[in-house]
Amino acid sequence: MVLQSSRIEILNDGGLRSDGRRQYELRDITIEFSLQGHSDASVTFQHGLTQVLVSVLGPHEARMRSQTAHDRAIINVEVNVAAFSTGERRRRTRGDKRLLELASTIKSTFEPVVQTHLYPRSQIDIFVHVIQQDGGLLPACINGATLALAAAGIPLSDFVCAITGGVHSTSPLLDLNTLEENDVPHVTVAMMPRTERVALVTMETRLRAENFEEIFKLAIDAGKVLYMEMKAALQRRTRALVVALGSGSKATTQATAFDVDEL
Repeated sequence: MVLQSSRIEILNDGGLRSDGRRQYELRDITIEFSLQGHSDASVTFQHGLTQVLVSVLGPHEARMRSQTAHDRAIINVEVNVAAFSTGERRRRTRGDKRLLELASTIKSTFEPVVQTHLYPRSQIDIFVHVIQQDGGLLPACINGATLALAAAGIPLSDFVCAITGGVHSTSPLLDLNTLEENDVPHVTVAMMPRTERVALVTMETRLRAENFEEIFKLAIDAGKVLYMEMKAALQRRTRALVVALGSGSKATTQATAFDVDEL
């Protein structure tokens, strides 16, 4: 009996991936700002077929005094996954280990970036609702959280832009989908474009040392591309708010755009 391999064709003879993209091509990005419930800002961030809704509330009084820091705000991150977001139809509760790890990673990524010292004895909540998954979940959560925090008026030292990269045989790939993540070694990199610092590097699979440097450099370059898309979306939202408030003069709009550029 001959067993058929279950591995998918990552790259065909024409250099195209399973979804028609080339090696370094990123998936389409859609960014929509809104207000959900009592949140101060919400962002629906869609990268390819991966879609997350990130809401930010705060700063506000901490819910538990035992968790209050006298010299800074604490960051609370909660992640919820819709049961229909993946094909496995597995319901994940808030106590799920995978969700707790995801929330912890997001929190540790933003603690050095959010200027928490400006809000002592307070709390900033980041709520992430995963609507659909097709690879790159952690980067989508980080990118969405960056935009939601900025839209809520939370001071940031820089944007945080994240992307996943991997290598198939000797071929580097950027922005992996689920099929690719399940089949190739990969790494997630979150970078800060203005300060040129790295906020996060995480791997859940083994990656050869000789491949890491190339993937890392590609991820940094991709982060800069994401930064331009994210900054442009935030500028459009800011200009729309200025116009909606009836103060859409040319000088005011230009000043608002300059403030966004300073991030």
